[in-house]
Amino acid sequence: MRAAMRALALAAAVCLCAGCGSSSPPARSNVPASSTRSAAQASSQGAGAHNGPPGHASVPILMYHVIAAPPAGAPFPGLYVEPSEFAEQMRALKSAGFHAVTMDQVQGYWLHGVALPAGKPIVLTFDNGYRSQYTQALPVLRELGWVGDENIQLSGLPPSQGGLSRDQVRGLIAAGWELDTQGYSHADLVRLGAEELHYQVAVTRRLIQQRYGVPVNWFCYPSGHYNATVIAAVKAAGFVGSTTVIPGWAAPEEDRYRLHRLRVLGGTSGQALLGLIAGSRAAAPAPDAYQGA
Repeated sequence: MRAAMRALALAAAVCLCAGCGSSSPPARSNVPASSTRSAAQASSQGAGAHNGPPGHASVPILMYHVIAAPPAGAPFPGLYVEPSEFAEQMRALKSAGFHAVTMDQVQGYWLHGVALPAGKPIVLTFDNGYRSQYTQALPVLRELGWVGDENIQLSGLPPSQGGLSRDQVRGLIAAGWELDTQGYSHADLVRLGAEELHYQVAVTRRLIQQRYGVPVNWFCYPSGHYNATVIAAVKAAGFVGSTTVIPGWAAPEEDRYRLHRLRVLGGTSGQALLGLIAGSRAAAPAPDAYQGA
C-alpha cells in the first residue's frame, strides 16, 4: 500500500499540482472511526441549537488557486489571480453586500436556520494549499473581517510550487478559516482502486483531524472529477458534503455531494466577478459524474 501511494503521489499532475506529493504518505492513522462521526455530528448541529426554520437561500462558492502574478511559462496562467485583482474583487463583493462565510456555517443555516452574519453569504474556497493564500489572501480577508475555506492536500506542495507550511495552515485556522481537503495528493480519484481511494479520502481526513484538531467536514474533488464510487467513498468517510467545479450557486435542495462552484480566473475585475456570480445563479444540477470537459 505504501508503495502504491508513493507512486500515486508522484503521478498526481492535475491543475497546478504537477509533481506534488513526491514524498511517501504518512503511516495510517489509528484515530478511531468514532472521531470521524463526532466531527460530522458537530457540523450537522451547526453552531448550537436550532435558531429557526432551515434556510433556503442559495450561496455562491468561489474557487481560487494562486494569489500571485503568473510566472513566465506557467502551465495554467489563468489560475493565478494577482494580489491587486484579488483585493479589488473582495472590495467589490463587500460593496455589493456580500459577506464571506464557511461551508460549516452554510450547512448550519441550511439544516437548522443558524443565523449567518449580516449580508449575502458567499464562500471563498482556496484549493491545493498555496503559500500565497496565507501571505496575500489572508491579510485582505482579515481587514474585511472575513474568512476563507482552505481545501488542502495533505501531501503538501513542493517548495518550487510555494506550498503552505504547517504553521501557516495553523495560522489560517487561528484566523477563523475552515480547513477542508482535496485528499492526500490531488489524485484523479475516479481512476483509483478501492484501497487507494480509501486512503485518499477516509484515511487522509483522519490524519488532518489528528494533525490540526479540526473537523474537516467537506471534501473538494481534485480537478472536479467524481463518479458514484467516489461519492460513496466520501460519504463513507463521514464528510457532510463535497464541492465540484461545475459552475453555479450551491443550493440547499441540491445533492450536498455535488455542490456547484465558480472558478475565478486571472484578469477578472471586481465588476466582472459580480457579473459572473449574477449570471451563474440559474445553473442546471451538477451531473451524476464528471471526469473533465
